[in-house]
Amino acid sequence: MENISTTIMTADDEPGYDPNLFCIPKRYAQDLEKVLIPYGLILDRTERLVQEVMKEMRDHHIAILCVLKGGYKFFADFLYYIKLVNRNRDQSIPLTVDFIRMKSYCNDQSTGDIKVIGEYDFSTLTGKNVLIIEEIINTGKTIQTLLSLVKQHNPKQVKVASLLLKRTPQSMGYRPDFVGFEIPDQFVVGYGLDYNEFFRDLNHVCVISEVGKDKYKA
Repeated sequence: MENISTTIMTADDEPGYDPNLFCIPKRYAQDLEKVLIPYGLILDRTERLVQEVMKEMRDHHIAILCVLKGGYKFFADFLYYIKLVNRNRDQSIPLTVDFIRMKSYCNDQSTGDIKVIGEYDFSTLTGKNVLIIEEIINTGKTIQTLLSLVKQHNPKQVKVASLLLKRTPQSMGYRPDFVGFEIPDQFVVGYGLDYNEFFRDLNHVCVISEVGKDKYKA
């Protein structure tokens, strides 16, 4: 069954919110241009995405694969809402979780060299209903590389849920099955997303400033 998932569209000229209106660590005071998506809105949208996923994949054992490092906060909140749904169903859905780490960025540019960090046994996904949790789809190259590796081991089905989908001229045209927000072609940090490993500790999805890019440049 093909899933038709609705998406919140964030306009190219979205003004966002003044970071001073939120609880932002003082060390990042000059490093953020704006708060693009506040944490409360992320949580509300995540709860809705979980409802869509559970409707699509109901009554199946789901093997959830979280893409690290960026996806860890989205995954944690996503799993929390899945557990809530499971507790309130007459018949809960069995779940297993696993993690895979991939890397392709240095500073604010993709290196084009997509790597799986460490070892991962893809054969454990054979015959299973796989849900990949990703924080952001940029060009789509990373997720398509991962999907290719997963599908080589014949899962029963594979779905992808991404909190963010970026509108970028570099896009390969890939669109995940479940999308939280479609955002402009801006480099975003926070809520697990980093710039050279900084900003992951922010609760909100924010646009980094030029000052921040220069300060934390590798």
